[in-house]
Amino acid sequence: MAKSRAVVELTARFDLGGDDKIRALSLSPHSDSQTLVYVGTFSGSLLLLSIDTSTNIVARLGSVSLSASPVESVFVLGQERGKVLALCNGCLHLVDSLLSQPAKRLGGLLKGINVVARRVRGRDSSSTDLLPSDVSADSSSSKKFLQMLGAGNRVSDIKGKDSRHERVHQGHYVFAVAISERMLLIELQCDEKDGTSASFVVLKEVMGIGGIKTLVWLDDYVIAGTVKGYSLISCVTGQSGVIFTLPDVSAPPLLKLLCKEWKVLLLVDNVGVVVDTNGQPIGGSLVFRRRPDSVGELSFYLVTVGDGKMEIHQKKSGACVQSVSFGPEGCGPSFLAVDEAGDGNLLAVTTLSKLLFYRRVPYEEQIKDLMRKKRYREAISLVEELDSEGEISKEMLSFLHAQIGYLLLFDLRFEEAVDQFLKSEKMEPSEVFPFIMRDPNRWSLLVPRNRYWGLHPPPAPFEDVVDNGLMAIQRAIFLRKAGMDTPVDEEFLSNPPSRADLLESAIKNITRYLELSREKDLSHPVREGIDTLLMLLYRALNRTEDMENLASSDNNCVVEELETALNESGHLRTLAFLYASKGMSAKALAIWRLFTKNYSSGLWQDSDDLVPYLHDNELIRLSGKEAAAAEAARILEEPCDTELTLQHLSWISDINPLFAIQVLTSDKRTEELSPEKVIQAIDPKKVEIIQRYLQWLIEERDYNDPQLHTSYALSLAKSTLECVEVQNGIQEADSGGREAHDYNVGSISLFESDVRERLQTFLQSSDLYDPEEILDLIEGSELWLEKAILYRRIGQETLVLQILALKLEDCAAAEQYCVEIGRPDAFMQLLDMYLDPQNGKGPMFKAAVRLLHNHGESLDPLQVLEKLSPDMPLKLASDTILRMLRARVHHHRQGQTVHNISRALDVDSRLARLEERSRHVQINDESLCDSCYARLGTKLFAMYPDDTIVCYKCYRRLGESKSVTGRDFKRDVLIKPGWLVNR
Repeated sequence: MAKSRAVVELTARFDLGGDDKIRALSLSPHSDSQTLVYVGTFSGSLLLLSIDTSTNIVARLGSVSLSASPVESVFVLGQERGKVLALCNGCLHLVDSLLSQPAKRLGGLLKGINVVARRVRGRDSSSTDLLPSDVSADSSSSKKFLQMLGAGNRVSDIKGKDSRHERVHQGHYVFAVAISERMLLIELQCDEKDGTSASFVVLKEVMGIGGIKTLVWLDDYVIAGTVKGYSLISCVTGQSGVIFTLPDVSAPPLLKLLCKEWKVLLLVDNVGVVVDTNGQPIGGSLVFRRRPDSVGELSFYLVTVGDGKMEIHQKKSGACVQSVSFGPEGCGPSFLAVDEAGDGNLLAVTTLSKLLFYRRVPYEEQIKDLMRKKRYREAISLVEELDSEGEISKEMLSFLHAQIGYLLLFDLRFEEAVDQFLKSEKMEPSEVFPFIMRDPNRWSLLVPRNRYWGLHPPPAPFEDVVDNGLMAIQRAIFLRKAGMDTPVDEEFLSNPPSRADLLESAIKNITRYLELSREKDLSHPVREGIDTLLMLLYRALNRTEDMENLASSDNNCVVEELETALNESGHLRTLAFLYASKGMSAKALAIWRLFTKNYSSGLWQDSDDLVPYLHDNELIRLSGKEAAAAEAARILEEPCDTELTLQHLSWISDINPLFAIQVLTSDKRTEELSPEKVIQAIDPKKVEIIQRYLQWLIEERDYNDPQLHTSYALSLAKSTLECVEVQNGIQEADSGGREAHDYNVGSISLFESDVRERLQTFLQSSDLYDPEEILDLIEGSELWLEKAILYRRIGQETLVLQILALKLEDCAAAEQYCVEIGRPDAFMQLLDMYLDPQNGKGPMFKAAVRLLHNHGESLDPLQVLEKLSPDMPLKLASDTILRMLRARVHHHRQGQTVHNISRALDVDSRLARLEERSRHVQINDESLCDSCYARLGTKLFAMYPDDTIVCYKCYRRLGESKSVTGRDFKRDVLIKPGWLVNR
């Protein structure tokens, strides 16, 4: 159960005097500062009081006598020039609002009334107006529900005056009255001119419901409480059903309309059940300490009175938040009324002849009181409840969260404090800067001077906050031992925390707040303060990974505020990342070079543990030095000073050539590096780096410098010669039985293909290098294919054929080269090489036969026969020679056939042209020009191949190749079927 807090406070008292007791009570606002109080007594009098809410003075304004019986209930009808309806001695009495005239009793059928309830329509309600046409109509939804409850009382309709004016004209009010075994739904029509003149119309009569003690009419349903239980009655159909029954031994039923939610509270002894307009329970039950005599609604609280006590409960949970004693136990029934038509803050409670007035304490004061008593959870709960009920603005809600957060922070409850800060939308992150860095500092002027309630000290560094908080705890422990009660956290009293733990908690939680604040839209100076202070907090917690992530990302840290601290603590990697993010590349590179020179003196030791690194979307693992070089390379990949790049390129390539290549081939650089300077900066021994760089220049940057192409080709040729020598050495080692080792094991290859393949590809693709320089280099080597490519470049056809045919014995390549030459003598030269290889090599008959087989038609048979060696087996060459002769005859005859066909086509085309020119055209007087539509008569005319006829004038205009149809016969040739060769 929550501790009691001051929700309401006593503002005024009034005593009727004498032996008369209060039986009924009603409040009605008269003005902003005045509320009228109508008091019904057991003696049958109706009293009028007035309370001034500004001075809390109660005055008696008048009274009127209704009867000798007690006044059961009072209803205020309207505020200005309104009327008051009172139930007394089973009759309704009407009197003016100021009780200036005698009361008038409403007679007729309205006698013996037990209970009266006024109809209330909910917000945005679609309830039915009780028109005569509506009385006989059935509401399907209400009928279905009532049939489910199971009841169907006899209903009789009594038609009086026209009842269409319900809630339309001023002065018309609808009530439900219970008389013995029946219930009447009536419309009261008051005369505005005469203060006590009124008439009523009975809209509906419901029979069969007796013993009604209490009523509530909401929208289309009347909820009635009897000694047996609670029933639901439809004012449209008149059908009724039981909601639930009461125990045999229970207190009388009690109903209360909850106007804020438009629900109804049903009481069974000390248990309250909230139902909707259809009688369906909403939420759980509310359990009160005792059975109340009366229930009221005050904002989002329920107020109960009984047995000399007033209790205020939360609507949702039923928890009692305040208990007030206003009379002795057993003082008799008590009644209460709330100013529901006004601001809802005034509450009146009666006991015997006394009247007590209470006013709701402003929620700001309630929250302040809870904060002073360090009841923060209750304060937070109250704030959240105010927000859910819409009682406070967004600005005030933000202010309260920040205020509670400050109090929690100074009470050393840092996690809860930051939770409240995060809920405050208006709190600025710069407000926490003084807790991290002492004033004055770079951001002192950015801290807003927000006016809080003065419940906490001014901001101070966390060391001071923790020290003062620990002193307060020690002081509270001493006072507790002395018997004095002080508001302090019980957990801290039982288990006092250490200073180190509190400081760590403070730093961790304020770090969490700053991390989330980075996502807000803030000014640049505030962003600088957040990131800089966040880095210092990470440093205090030794969260190296977070420091490096922040420094390497897009940040607003101020380097001047951090470099000294990071140097002193040894967080050099973080400092290097920070320098790089701020464009201070030279300082960042100096730190990375320092790591690689003397790694053991850095922040982390170089060991066997490898660092993961992403290279070409492939995750590889690097040593500590390589990781430092990788970060340096990443800096140099971005646009930076050319001299700086060349200065650090050497040591990066010493550690890992892959990173050097990434620097040299970066597409992010805006200023191109000078190839000459790059080659000078790289150690000549690092051949692969130079080759990869030159390859990138030539293939991707399209460099057309012949000297560059020649240098690249020479470098590849030298590397190829070295590889050949190494491979020959390995083969000799294998043949000699010695163990061979890979000379480059463990290194990262810069190329996917071997060097000789790259050399051959480049020699074939480039036309800009000097082939003679390459030949001079490889002249004495066994690089025959490379030599063939180079000889081909300089036009040495014979040498190319000798290499392809005799050295490499690549018949297909040799034949293809002859095809590229395109001369028949090339094939004869190749055949001669096959038949007479020289240098002590025997004839290559199979290669010669292959050549004759594939390209024999291109050779002269006589020359072939002359070239054939007498030693060549006739059987091996006979088929090939015979095929050559047949092919020659076939080509000759084929040529004759083509010649004759061409001649026939020429003759036919001449004949067709002659026939076309010899055509006759008949012209008469009706013939028209197809262009100008003039009569031709005896005029000169012309006819086009598409049979269009034009006069000579149009012919001169159109020309001889373009007809009237727009067809150009020079571009779009016309072919007629008769012109085709058909002989």
